[in-house]
Amino acid sequence: MRVSVSSSIEGKLAVPQFQITFTFILAMFAGPALAQSSSGLKTLESSAPAVVTIEKLESIIKAKGMKVFTRIDHAAAAREAGLTMPAATVVIFGNPKGGTPNFLKAPTLAIDLPLRALVWQDQAGKTFVSWNTGEYVTGTLFARHGLNPPAQAGLDQESLLAGIMAEAVR
Repeated sequence: MRVSVSSSIEGKLAVPQFQITFTFILAMFAGPALAQSSSGLKTLESSAPAVVTIEKLESIIKAKGMKVFTRIDHAAAAREAGLTMPAATVVIFGNPKGGTPNFLKAPTLAIDLPLRALVWQDQAGKTFVSWNTGEYVTGTLFARHGLNPPAQAGLDQESLLAGIMAEAVR
């Protein structure tokens, strides 16, 4: 598909055709990657099958002193409904010592937390882990509930989460 646009404002601003075409092509191919990094969602491909990745993820979370609250296995629920889908399991985890004071300040925060990681497979059988970035959690989600933690809290949380996820996909 080729988009051709040329415009001028009182003859002073001309937008060359190649610039618009290049921008459109760049958006088509880079858009998903850019959207992922700016949407607060990160995804890494795992070197192991989903079941192994989930076990590794939970083990690492526990080793970091956090609690794994539960798993939600969407593929199992689909099977119970007579449907099929690739693996998709949400691991819900957190640190009650750190989270509870925030829930006391803003009880509605519990609709968005504890933290979650999604271990999923695409149609080709590749396994991935996706999670909300620390900056997204402490910025967007906390703000939604009237809390304003320091920016460093988001960076610290992302460092922890990125480390956990990177280790889980090895």
